[in-house]
Amino acid sequence: MTKNADRAAGFEAAVESHAADQAGRPGFALVQAWQGLDLAGIRRHLVLALRATGIDEAEDDARFLIGHVLAPVSLAQSLADPALWSWQDAARLADLAALRLQRVPLSQVLGSRPFWTLDLKVTADVLTPRADTEALVEAVLARCSDAPLHMLDLGTGSAAILAALLSERAAWTGLGIDLSPAALAVARQNLDACALTARAQLAQGRWGEGLRDHSFDLIVSNPPYIVREVLAGLEPEVRDHEPALALDGGEDGLDAYRVIVADLPRLLRPGARFALEIGFDQAGAVLGLAEAAGLMALECLQDLSGHDRVVFGQAVLPNG
Repeated sequence: MTKNADRAAGFEAAVESHAADQAGRPGFALVQAWQGLDLAGIRRHLVLALRATGIDEAEDDARFLIGHVLAPVSLAQSLADPALWSWQDAARLADLAALRLQRVPLSQVLGSRPFWTLDLKVTADVLTPRADTEALVEAVLARCSDAPLHMLDLGTGSAAILAALLSERAAWTGLGIDLSPAALAVARQNLDACALTARAQLAQGRWGEGLRDHSFDLIVSNPPYIVREVLAGLEPEVRDHEPALALDGGEDGLDAYRVIVADLPRLLRPGARFALEIGFDQAGAVLGLAEAAGLMALECLQDLSGHDRVVFGQAVLPNG
C-alpha cells in the first residue's frame, strides 16, 4: 500500500473505533462522509456542502474553518505533508463545520472576528463587528486629535468601537454602556485582551439615562437601526443567531436615534463631537433629528462601498 493509502485506511479505522463515543458529536456525520478522503478532498466536500446550504462565501468559509483547526500550521503545509493532518483534526473541523452548516455565523463558530487592528471575541450575545463600522472609527480618528478626551460608547456590544478608538489614542479614556449584562461580559473580555481595562469602564444602562450632564468629549454609537418588519427577511446568520436587541430599530428603524440624539446636547461638553453609525438610507432622517436637537457642523460620511454610514457633528460652542 502507498503512504496515502495507509493513512486513508488508518483514518477509516479511527472512525470505526471511535464510532461509539463520537456518535454524539455534531459533526460525526461529516466525519463519516470524509472517510477515504485526504485533506484536499475534505476541503472540496466542505465547500460543496456550504454552497448547497446557501452560503455564498463557501470557499472563504472553508478556508477559515480549516485554517482555524490547523493553526499554527498552514493549509499549504498540511496539503504538502499529510502527516500534519490527523483524525482529531478532522473531527474538530467537522464539529465546527456542522455549526456553520446550520448557518451559525462564522465569527461565532470560530469565537472571534478581526475588527480594525484587533481580534475580538464574539458570541451570540453581541453583534459580529462589521467592516462597515470601521468607517466610524476612521471618521473619528481623522477629526479628533490625540489630546486627552473622555468618550462614551452607547450600546457598546462587543466593545469593538470603544476598543478600536482607545487602541489608537493612548491619552483617551472611555465608558461603554449596554443594556445587556451578557454583552458587557463579552466587552469586558475584549477590553482585557486588548490591555485597555485601565482606560475603559463598562456599565449597564439604557443609552444615556443617569449619566452626568456635559461629561463627555466624544460620543459614539452603532445603535439598532433595522426596520422591524425587515428583520424576518434577513440572512439566517443575523436573524436567528444575533441578538434582536442590537438589531431592532422599531417600526421605522429610528427608535434608538430619537433617544440618543435628543440626549446628545445634555451629555456632550460644549463643542464636543459625536459619531453615529446609520443604515444606508437613514442619513436624511438622522441628520434631521440632529439639526432639530440644535447640534452643529453636521455631515454624513460614506463607507468603502459608497453607502451613507456615519453622521458626524458636534455640540454648540459656548458662544453659541
